Amino acid sequence: MSQVYHEGSRRFQERFDTRRLADRIEERVMTDRIDDEDRSFIEARDMMFLSTVDHRGYPTCSYKGGDPGFVRVLDDRTIAFPNYDGNGMYLSVGNLERDPKVGLLFVDWEHPSRLRIHGDACVDFEDPLIGEYPDAQFVVRVRVREVFPNCPRYIHRYTLAERSRFVPRAGTITPVPEWKRSEWARDVLPKRDGEEGNEP
Repeated sequence: MSQVYHEGSRRFQERFDTRRLADRIEERVMTDRIDDEDRSFIEARDMMFLSTVDHRGYPTCSYKGGDPGFVRVLDDRTIAFPNYDGNGMYLSVGNLERDPKVGLLFVDWEHPSRLRIHGDACVDFEDPLIGEYPDAQFVVRVRVREVFPNCPRYIHRYTLAERSRFVPRAGTITPVPEWKRSEWARDVLPKRDGEEGNEP
């Protein structure tokens, strides 16, 4: 009995004759542990996609970026990453208060490869790692449930032109983005945005 596939998945697998392949992937490729190769892959990434589900049942997919290593593998069942200042909506992390289930997608664009993780997440404002992430608001830890690679053939190859200067870094003042100076936003900004660095 599959723990991953439901009747919807099975209908497509039967239609396209991939049920045997899908079962083999679940049996041989999917795991509930992060191995050394996965760890190296995850910690070399400077971005990931985070999916959660809101109170209406709508999935939300959020881009999370940082310097390489901003997502840390703490052990073979736990990863952690910081939450930096954003647009103030807190859609993804707010969803975790209701439903801790998350999906994470890591992509290597230069050497096409991708890795997916499913798990249960929690937010910790006092996490011991908080001091290791400059300007982080809190740390999210994910208890890993499933780890598996995806076929990389449709990943378009990109090379890095420049990492965002808005990623918080030790010893520097993180600039405030120009959109926060816009007429529609500036009168409702948190106080800290008036005290921090300015967009040059």
